[in-house]
Amino acid sequence: MKEYDVIVVGGGSGMDVAEFALMHGLKVAVVHMPPIGGTCQNFGCIPSKMLVFPADRIMEIAEAKKLGVNASVLYVDFPAIMERMRNMRTKEQEHELKAIHQVKNFMYYLGEGRFVEDYVIEVNGEKIRGKKFVLSMGARPLVPPIKGIDTVDFLTNESVLDLKQKPESIIMIGGGYIAAEYGHFFAAMGTKVTILHRQVRLIPNEEPEISKLLKQEMEKRMNIQTNIDVIEVKKQNDEYLVIGKDVRNGEERHFISKTIFVAAGRKSNADLLQVEKTGVEVDSRGFIKVNEFLETSKKNIWAFGDAIGKYMFKHVANREAILVSHNIVYDHKEKMEFNAIPYAVFSYPQIASVGLTEDQAKEKHDVLVGKAMYSSVGMGIAMMEQNGFAKVILERKSGRILGFHIIGPFATILIQEVINAMGSGLGTSEPVFQGLHIHPALSELIQRTFQNVQEVA
Repeated sequence: MKEYDVIVVGGGSGMDVAEFALMHGLKVAVVHMPPIGGTCQNFGCIPSKMLVFPADRIMEIAEAKKLGVNASVLYVDFPAIMERMRNMRTKEQEHELKAIHQVKNFMYYLGEGRFVEDYVIEVNGEKIRGKKFVLSMGARPLVPPIKGIDTVDFLTNESVLDLKQKPESIIMIGGGYIAAEYGHFFAAMGTKVTILHRQVRLIPNEEPEISKLLKQEMEKRMNIQTNIDVIEVKKQNDEYLVIGKDVRNGEERHFISKTIFVAAGRKSNADLLQVEKTGVEVDSRGFIKVNEFLETSKKNIWAFGDAIGKYMFKHVANREAILVSHNIVYDHKEKMEFNAIPYAVFSYPQIASVGLTEDQAKEKHDVLVGKAMYSSVGMGIAMMEQNGFAKVILERKSGRILGFHIIGPFATILIQEVINAMGSGLGTSEPVFQGLHIHPALSELIQRTFQNVQEVA
């Protein structure tokens, strides 16, 4: 049986750990379930944004009339948009495959691994032993226990990337990031979109007023039904009947579509790896339990990324990979801090957030809150952006930034200034005011938001 100093399960951000271990003279193996590359590259961040980007351009053309520009989209080549995305993915896979075969003291096992005993994993019929393990094998689409769901064809964020032709109509089950982004994409492509969400608000973890505005804007292009719990799906000729129950009054609602897209969350791949056979504990949802050092319940086994279910974003996994790399090599252990995690939703309008919401902040802090509309700054006026806004939550005594939230054009770019401020010095707004802001650039929105802080009830 081959033995390695470090075995990394998962070839996404786990490759960063493998590279660090190799640099420190360790014998390393990576076990990765096909296809080569991580979720971000194959099914998540990159391919989805290659679809969202042309959708954004379509919306900009559609909204140009308010600026006095009368334009229209003559034709959308859906197959070409999908093929461009797939070609990129294939090239990245080929590039990575070529690179890994040039590394010394390293073995890459492309196959679905599973633990068979303590510190021993079996992959492609071969058993290998590791002195240390890093589990970063990600997650997969969660399919809820809906009656009839196992008897019909449906899309997920993975299988949707294989589409060759535009769906005529689509029902999206779920109201989180994936539903918001793909709802935007398909609506821009000309598909009739219906979103069914059992919670009160879209993107329910976001600020209520941001969720409200997102729904308001998206409803201009699609049918959005919140408070609907999907209980059954049926095939009827060449269509699907989706039966939902209104959670407020129990009323049954029927929806019909040519296509179903399940966007109801993510499930850790820990069960596929059978981590219990090496003594690694999982929580009630099946995600791997870790402490502040990203150590599991089993000595010399760490876990991070989507498999632990904390913050399922690529940039968080990359940061966790740095910490785990340090902790498997050095005696001094580093803690992972989850107190200022940024994220974005590439919907239309865009959403970007970092840190706590107002309600979360009020639970433990005395706060000040500031809000500024895009239309309060020069460029926002030029853009005729009437509804977008930014919101900041500060700790009253220290002035420390607890949270910042934006909905509107370029939100994902604008928020970086705040993220940097939160991560530097005392984490206050001082860096924002120390630097000059170009007038009338849209970045003035950030400064204006801080200027508007006031007491809240």
